[in-house]
Amino acid sequence: MERISVGISGLGSYVPEKVLTNFDLSQMVDTSNEWIVERTGIEQRRIADKSQAASDLATEAALKALEDGKTKAEDIDLIIVATATPDHAFPATACLVQKNIGATKAAAFDMSVGCSGFIYAVITGANFIYTGIYKKVLVIGSDVLSRLVNWDDRNTCVLFGDGAGAVILEQCEDGFGILANELGSDGSKGDVLIVPAGGSRLPSSIETVDSKQHAIQMDGKEVFKFAVRIMEKSATDVLEKAGLNLEELDFLVPHQANIRIIDAALKKLKLDRDKACVNLDKYGNMSAASIPVALDEAVKDGRIQKGDNLIMVAFGAGLTWGAIVLKWSREEMND
Repeated sequence: MERISVGISGLGSYVPEKVLTNFDLSQMVDTSNEWIVERTGIEQRRIADKSQAASDLATEAALKALEDGKTKAEDIDLIIVATATPDHAFPATACLVQKNIGATKAAAFDMSVGCSGFIYAVITGANFIYTGIYKKVLVIGSDVLSRLVNWDDRNTCVLFGDGAGAVILEQCEDGFGILANELGSDGSKGDVLIVPAGGSRLPSSIETVDSKQHAIQMDGKEVFKFAVRIMEKSATDVLEKAGLNLEELDFLVPHQANIRIIDAALKKLKLDRDKACVNLDKYGNMSAASIPVALDEAVKDGRIQKGDNLIMVAFGAGLTWGAIVLKWSREEMND
């Protein structure tokens, strides 16, 4: 039996109001606007208010996705929140979002796959629809990485920002939606991007707080090498799975970590910069929120139209990676 097609019927995003520029950071740590832009392409990032947690950002994005998709919250069957910064160890952030939006019939759970989380969550959600278990799945990428940043470490504190993006998955027109996907991990490199403390390995203590073991630790060179290689390989592999060639690819929606990583991937894929949906100059690395926010902006500004072929590709802690080929299934009303 031929598998049904699953696509995105609604999408929305939210970023906090507070803007932290490179010039602001230069007053906090030994860095400069020029240094940051040259090495990362980031000019500013958004920082959540002290009263905002991952569920608050996720709720805002979810409500926008429901409105965009003309979907009632009570019609959502499942909520998956991809986050590395949950409100609590438990309950799941997805359960808090369920309460906030009134999705009374929905099951809910979180996924912790770092910056690859949104891709993992979309593929997981789509499989619930393929199997006939659910009809409408709300997938959200939401992270408040500013809470995990060591503001004394100039190599990492300049990279991250806060935000959330959400999509509604459901059956779509045959031949559209998700055409192919790929997930992967290499746990042997788990220590190159890690928050050491706060779990059962290193429970919170005065010592772990004082030694800043609750902040992001990253081997930048290792992550960079891995990212450039895996972005190109994963995108190429998933395109082949979909039976498409590079000439048929309209847009790349990459994880927004570093403009040099994106440019290297574009070069290997022989794609022009205008084929990439890039917003990291405004928001920095928002982890699981990066791809859905970039996708939402590209659709809202009229770049992406029905029939366009997209690759969404990410890499993250784990180390993990994932890619999806998507033929856009909605008729956008942009001028």
